[in-house]
Parts: sequence; C-alpha cells; structure tokens
Amino acid sequence: MNKHDKPMRDTLVAIATASGAGGVGIVRLSGPRAIAMAETICQRALAVRQARYVRFRDREGEIIDDGIALVFRAPASFTGEDVAELQAHGSPAVLRQLVDVAILLGARQAGPGEFSARAFENGKLDLAQAEALADLIAAGSAQAARAARRSLDGAFSHEVEAIAARLMALRVQAEAAIDFADEPLETLSEARLGATLADIQVDLQRLRARAEAGQRLRDGLHAVIVGPPNAGKSSLLNALARSERAIVTDIAGTTRDLLRETVRIGDVELTLVDTAGLRETGEAIEQEGIRRAQAELAQADLALVVVDARYPDELAPFETQLANVPHRILIQNKADLLDEKSESTSADTLQVSARNGTGLAALEAAISAIARSDLAAGEGAFTARARHVRALADCASWLGQASAELTASQPELAAEALRLAQDGLGDITGRTLPDDLLGAIFSTFCVGK
Repeated sequence: MNKHDKPMRDTLVAIATASGAGGVGIVRLSGPRAIAMAETICQRALAVRQARYVRFRDREGEIIDDGIALVFRAPASFTGEDVAELQAHGSPAVLRQLVDVAILLGARQAGPGEFSARAFENGKLDLAQAEALADLIAAGSAQAARAARRSLDGAFSHEVEAIAARLMALRVQAEAAIDFADEPLETLSEARLGATLADIQVDLQRLRARAEAGQRLRDGLHAVIVGPPNAGKSSLLNALARSERAIVTDIAGTTRDLLRETVRIGDVELTLVDTAGLRETGEAIEQEGIRRAQAELAQADLALVVVDARYPDELAPFETQLANVPHRILIQNKADLLDEKSESTSADTLQVSARNGTGLAALEAAISAIARSDLAAGEGAFTARARHVRALADCASWLGQASAELTASQPELAAEALRLAQDGLGDITGRTLPDDLLGAIFSTFCVGK
C-alpha cells in the first residue's frame, strides 16, 4: 500500500468485522463518496452521527438485508475522511453482497490496513498509535490490551515526541555553538551541551526500558531452550508444545537451526526457541547453529537450561553465556533414566522427563510464575514493538557518539549524530519513514482496519 499508487480520492470499502458468521457484521466505506454510496444502498438520506434503521438494497432495488447505518463527516471520523458503516446481520454472504454493491457504485476494495493508513496520512493517528490499534485487536491478555490502549491514547508517542523536542533544542544549541565558536557564551559551552545531552540520555534509557517491557507484553515471554547435545531439548519443546514440532533422534547435533513455537502455559503466552546443542565442534554447519543459539540467548527473557540428569555438570563450560539472561530455570531432563538412589537436585533445579511427563507440571508452574512476575513489572506500561525498541537502541547509540564528539571538541560531528538520533525517534511515529516501509508496516494489519 503506497499513498502515491492509491490516491486518496478513492473511496474504500471492506468488511470491518472478523471473518466467519456472527450476529452482526460491519461493512465500512471511507472516502469522498462514502456517504453518497451508503445513501444509495440504503435508498434514503442519512444524518451525520445518527444511527438509522434501514434496508440495504442492491442495484436492482432488491433487499439484501436490514440493519443500521451510521455516517461521519470529515474530518471528524476515524480516517479523517467521510466514513459510512453499514451494520447488517453477520452472514459472510450478506456482507460480501454489500461490498460488491459498493464496488459497483465505484468503491475500491481496501487492502490490509488501508483505513488505518489513511488515518495516519490524515493526521488522526501517528504510526505508533496505528500499530497500537492492531496490537489492541490482537491482544492475548488483559494486561496486553491495557498496554495497547495506552499506546493508542498516545502515551508512548508523547514520550518519544518529548525527547525528540529536547533533541531539536539541543541541536539548535549545538549549531549555534558552531556558528559562534569565537564567542565565550557559557550556555553554548561544550560542557553545558554535554550536561544537557547526559540528561536526555538518562530519560531515553528509562523510555527504552519501558518499551522493552511493552514489547514483552505484546509478544509474550521469549524463552530459549539451551544445553549440551542429546540433553533432550527438542523433546522438551515437543512436550511443552504438546505436538511433534522438533525432530528428535539420539544423534548429537540433530538440531542445527532455531525452531520457534508459540505456546500458552495457563494464561501466559511465550515464544519457545529450540537451539543447537552447545559444545565445542569443528563442523561448520553445527558451528553456525551454535552461533545462532548464542545470539538468541543474548535476547532471551528466560533460559530453560537443559542437561541430562545423569550428567548434570555438562553445561559448566557455557555458564558465562547465561550470565546476562534475566531469568533461568535449570532442568535435569531424562529423570526416568536415573537410579533413584543417586537422585539429587538443588533448590533451583527441576527434574523432568520429557518422555513420560514427570515434572512437567512443576516446570510449567515455574515458567508461569516467572512470566507473571515479569509481566506484572510492566503493569502501567504501553505496548511496543521490536522495531520501536531497535529505534530507541539506535537513538541511544547516536547519542553516545554525540557525547563522545563533544568530549573530543568536534561539535560539527556531534550535531550530525544528534540529527541522526532525532531521525531515529521519527521512525517510531512515522515522521521519517519512507512510503515503501510504511506500506510494509500497514500491510501486516487486517483488512477492514
């Protein structure tokens, strides 16, 4: 969807409710002829913002259905254009007939996210708010829904814009310091600029931490299964997913690449990632799998550290790679193969058997407890996406470079780094993103929204 390819003068139409049959279904029109088309279908004049009971008719005057019609005049509508909503019985066949009649009247079938894209283009929403709308629709928990609602109300955008405004003011001061380098002005000194920049960096770090919490609320916990080869990592993923998702053999190194599976444990959703076994190896493909496992671990919220219960010390050489993971659960798998007389675990270790299910309930309870604790820490957060977190990280990197350039008495380079940092924040709200990238983002939305 590109605003240059699909002019704003088009009137869009689409079914705005979920697919399948239901009690009520809505067909939405948006554009300069939306109200006229709705009045033709209803064969009566429609008052703005007043629900009217009507009969919907086709081009030959045959009744399609009866229901409610609502119209909104620009700019006081969701898209900022004239909008009409036809609320009929939720039969897919009926709703499709209404769409077909609108198309015969000159409307164009909307693509994914086109209504939201028009709201963005008409200044009704910024990009972060538009994405929050999609997140609200897809929210899998009450917490995620509340966080998405806060972003939709502008909580995230307002904080981003506040930092961007401070960066703009700092850029003005930095440019003035360059232009008046010979003037002994205390307000334009590198020390004063550096102190202001340091304050912005602190606030950006706080915002970044809240955005990361918001991403976890949106995406669920990111749990990575790691351990030495043949510890039963893939079997454990299959047991938790309750399906045969991963190939399981007795051959070490069977898992070469990452395997992701979204699972729900109780009312908590998490992404489980199965990884290649960690070991020293000279085999090139397996080495790449291990490298990917280590990279995934660096982004994990939770590490499920799996060892063979008969060889509990096998992971010791890799302990340093787990140091920065916020949470971990140590799992001694294959407990069914243990000699009961030698069975021994510490307080922070669980013994399970992915084969027969022993200990899986305790493991799921431990995962659920960590997830609830982690998500509770984000209560009051706004929803955020991975691209938002990356943009904030890039902004922090540019601010770090600007600080270094000020310290090195290179105000010109510092000013450029500040510009790039501000542009990075603009990516979040859509101020600086190119049309093709905006189109890619909106294409992930559902049709009718």
